[in-house]
Amino acid sequence: MSPTTWLTKDAFDRLQAEYDHLVTVGRTEIADRIEAARDEGDLKENGGYHAAREEQAKQEARIRQLDDLLRTAEVGEAPPDDGIVEPGMVVTATVAGEEMTFLLGSREVAGDTDLDVYSSGSPLGQAILGKKVGEKTSYDTPAGTSITVAIKKAKPFKA
Repeated sequence: MSPTTWLTKDAFDRLQAEYDHLVTVGRTEIADRIEAARDEGDLKENGGYHAAREEQAKQEARIRQLDDLLRTAEVGEAPPDDGIVEPGMVVTATVAGEEMTFLLGSREVAGDTDLDVYSSGSPLGQAILGKKVGEKTSYDTPAGTSITVAIKKAKPFKA
C-alpha cells in the first residue's frame, strides 16, 4: 500500500490534468509515433522505433506513478500560518549547525520550484512535525548519529 501524500487542491488539479493528458492525448501521440516508425521497415535497426518504445515505457511509468499518487493523496488547503510545522510548510531550520530552507511535503507539491523537499515520513520530517518556531529537537541517522534541529521559520508553501 502506498503512503498518503498531502497535496494542495492546486497541486492535485495540476497532477490530475497531467494524468488526463498522458492517458488520452499522450498515449495517442506515442502510438502514432511507434506506428510511423514501424512503417519505416526493419525494426532491428530502426532507431526511431526503439526511441519511441522507450519513451512509451517512461510515459506509462509516469501514468502509474500519477495514478497511485492521485488515488492515495490527501487533498486539503494550505496549512495555517501559525508557525507549527506540518506538511505543506516551507521550513527554515538549523540542522546540524547549517541553516536549511525546504518544503515539508512531496516533490509533487513543490512543482517547478528549486526547494529541497523532505517527506514528513523522513527522519528529519518526523523529528520536526508538530514543532513550533523556536523549538529544538533531534533525530538519529541510520548510522546512529544524533542530529540537532532548531526551527527558525515555518510558513505555508505558495506555488
